[in-house]
Amino acid sequence: MRFDPASLTFNDAGLIPAIAQEVDSKEVLMLAWMNVQSITQTLETGRVTYWSRSRQAFWIKGETSGHVQELVELRFDCDRDCLLVMVRQTGPACHTGRRSCFFTAVEDGKERELTKPI
Repeated sequence: MRFDPASLTFNDAGLIPAIAQEVDSKEVLMLAWMNVQSITQTLETGRVTYWSRSRQAFWIKGETSGHVQELVELRFDCDRDCLLVMVRQTGPACHTGRRSCFFTAVEDGKERELTKPI
């Protein structure tokens, strides 16, 4: 059966959340948004492409920073309303210069920074 990105469940803005995970380490890197066109482009090129809500434009991860996400596998959940993008990450995934955007933990009611920028 051929995959049709339009078969996924998108929000009212035509977007679906996409969690990027490093394929080898299984580390969760970031959350971003995709639409039908960015999913199609990602599958065609192998370069992960998101939709930037702030810029209202496509965002090819690493296009300006060099911190590329190479697509290994695209998965979707049972409700078809969330994506898991398995990638090979070059450099940091977070715009703060950290490997992952999930670098803050809550412990005993306090925030704790887990990692510093690379």
